[in-house]
Amino acid sequence: MRLRINKSLSEGELVKACKRLDKGAQEHLFSKYAPVMLGICRRYTGNIHDAEDVMIGGFMKVFDKIDQYQGAGSFEGWIKRIMINDSLGFLRKNKSMYLEVDIEKANERPDLNKLDAALDMEDLLSIISELPPGYRLIFNLYAIEGYSHKEIGVKLGITESTSKSQLSRARVILKKKLLDAEKMLEGKITSHEDK
Repeated sequence: MRLRINKSLSEGELVKACKRLDKGAQEHLFSKYAPVMLGICRRYTGNIHDAEDVMIGGFMKVFDKIDQYQGAGSFEGWIKRIMINDSLGFLRKNKSMYLEVDIEKANERPDLNKLDAALDMEDLLSIISELPPGYRLIFNLYAIEGYSHKEIGVKLGITESTSKSQLSRARVILKKKLLDAEKMLEGKITSHEDK
């Protein structure tokens, strides 16, 4: 018998239905969480095509291992951990995870108020996706996912100090990219005022 899925179905009921391998519940779970999980995978892989592949594989794992979810903690958080781990696995497998060594320091600071008004979430994700893979990985784990440098070190097999230095370098690059975006924005404003 197939479960009819409606918007009022609680998360716990949805999980139970998925544990019974109900296809309708699985479709509902996928459509409910896929947009957020795709964004997570994209932050790590750097492009939408790889992110889609990782996300699909991650959801296959979610459905395969859903019996392991015991209700402790957030179900979305449980799915998110699978997506992050699969993204890290993808990076390791494709050897696109490498850590940079040198970068010049930028002294200027971007005007975040101007940028906040001009950049939307997609623009910021695009800027983050332009980071070199190793920097992007550390930045995502630390600044977005909230892992400590010690946890990152264990997860990636690197030292805490390597994680810290990679985050510092990622911030320098992001700051430069934000300054470039600000200058480009100011150029557009100036050119409109000249007309």
